[in-house]
Amino acid sequence: MKRILITNDDGYQSPGLLALKEALSPLGHVMIVAPASEKSACGHGMTLTRPLRFIKLDDDFYKLDDGTPTDCIYLSLHALYEEGFKPDLIVSGINIGSNMGEDVSYSGTASAAMEGVLHDIPSIAISQVLQDKNYFGFDFSLAKETIYNLAKKILENGFPLQKREFLNVNIPQIPKDQCKGVKITELGIRLYGNDAHLHRNPRGEEYYWLGLHPLNWRERNQQESSDFSAVMNDYVSITPITLDFTAKKSMQPLQNWIMQ
Repeated sequence: MKRILITNDDGYQSPGLLALKEALSPLGHVMIVAPASEKSACGHGMTLTRPLRFIKLDDDFYKLDDGTPTDCIYLSLHALYEEGFKPDLIVSGINIGSNMGEDVSYSGTASAAMEGVLHDIPSIAISQVLQDKNYFGFDFSLAKETIYNLAKKILENGFPLQKREFLNVNIPQIPKDQCKGVKITELGIRLYGNDAHLHRNPRGEEYYWLGLHPLNWRERNQQESSDFSAVMNDYVSITPITLDFTAKKSMQPLQNWIMQ
């Protein structure tokens, strides 16, 4: 039986996580290890300054007390799987909200997939774009069908990427029958603002609460080939992500500059 490990950054009670389990259970044995609380935008953080504890919620379902998505993957592979019996696939999600453009660098969802491929395990991050944030009662039908088909293809035919690469999937907020198909995309350029709100507590002390940025972007080239464009035009976006951050096109210009 195939072994699938799933996690997220929205926490163990997220409806997206439960939808992911439902979608993947027909394909094999699913283990859930998720953060005990929401860890959105935590990036690829690993907890080194305090102990971590698995709390069993049900058979093959754990929350990691104050752990990050990266902690969930790292510790699961070392503590819950015997040597030689690692997962065949790691899936992170279904995230509540998009992870497109440079948001991937902030994303706990994407970071769990990063951790998976660091351990040579095929990994997918999947996110449900919800521009109105009204996900209560959302059935995730398109996301569930997409991840089932992707996972099945990987488990039967192998992972299509090289080492230290993972798939980043974003699902448009539309009914399943309105989806136009799948597009292989590049990361668009996310346009950020500063949505920090200043408040004061009852003692008069100042504090800031970070808000959400509008989903604004632009293309990296003149063609509409980005993850943003695909989703906004009712396509599922699948972007191959590499962990090699080297700016290869800048290496020779940097060499020329340093020799001046």
